[in-house]
Amino acid sequence: MNELGNKIAKKRKDLGLTQTDFADRLSVTRQTVSRWEAGTVLPDIEKITDIAGILGVSCDYLLKDDYDGEEPAAAGSVSRLLQNAVGKTIRFNFFEDEGDFDLINTDCRITAFEGSWMKVEADTRTGRIEKLIPVSSVLSVEFVKEAE
Repeated sequence: MNELGNKIAKKRKDLGLTQTDFADRLSVTRQTVSRWEAGTVLPDIEKITDIAGILGVSCDYLLKDDYDGEEPAAAGSVSRLLQNAVGKTIRFNFFEDEGDFDLINTDCRITAFEGSWMKVEADTRTGRIEKLIPVSSVLSVEFVKEAE
C-alpha cells in the first residue's frame, strides 16, 4: 500500500466504515476504494476534500507524507480569512510560477476550505469547473461585489 492508501484505510476502519459504506458516501464503487487503499490508483483530486470530510481529517493529512498535524502559526489569520470567504465570489491572483490558468481573471467561489487547500468552482468559457488548489499558490484574493 502507498501512504495515502494506508491513511484512507486506517481512518475508514477507525470510523467503522466498510469499503462499501465509504464508497456509497463518495458516489464511487467499492472496487475504487479498494484500489485507492491498495495504491494501484489514486483518487481524483476533486475527491480529496470529500474523502477528508468523511474521514474527519485535513487534506494535508491525506496528501503530505510528513504532515504532523500542526498548522504554521502565520497561517492562522489567512485561514480565518479564507474560511470566511467560503461561499463568496472572489478572484485569485496567483504567484507568477504557480498560476492556475483556468482561474486567472475568473470569478470563483470557494466551496470548501481545509488548512492549506481550497475547493473552488468557477464558470469558464468551457463550462463549470471544480478544482482543489493549494493556498500557497495564491498571492492575493479579491472579493467581488455580487449583483443585488
